[in-house]
Amino acid sequence: MNKLSRIAIALGAASLVAAGATAAYAGDDAWQKHHPRRAEVNGRLANQDRRIHHEVKEGELSKSQAAQLHSEDRGIRREERTMARQNDGHITRQEQAVLNKQENSVSRQIGR
Repeated sequence: MNKLSRIAIALGAASLVAAGATAAYAGDDAWQKHHPRRAEVNGRLANQDRRIHHEVKEGELSKSQAAQLHSEDRGIRREERTMARQNDGHITRQEQAVLNKQENSVSRQIGR
């Protein structure tokens, strides 16, 4: 294989990598994972996860109670993703309000 052939193969491989990166970037844009309303909902879920772990560590919640609360949070997260899929990668204000009410319910159960 001569030098020119190796250069052509290297350029071809580099263009495939660049095309893949561009396609991946375009997919991220469509999903809008960091849309402000989604970020707020998901940030609350992450905070509640930390609170649940803390309450178990402190003996305030049993492991079965924690498992139930984690299950409720996973359901909220699934619902958030479903809503986002239906709205081009973001959630509406009304959907955010629905999710916040659900999170408030779980939050009150953590602090008992």
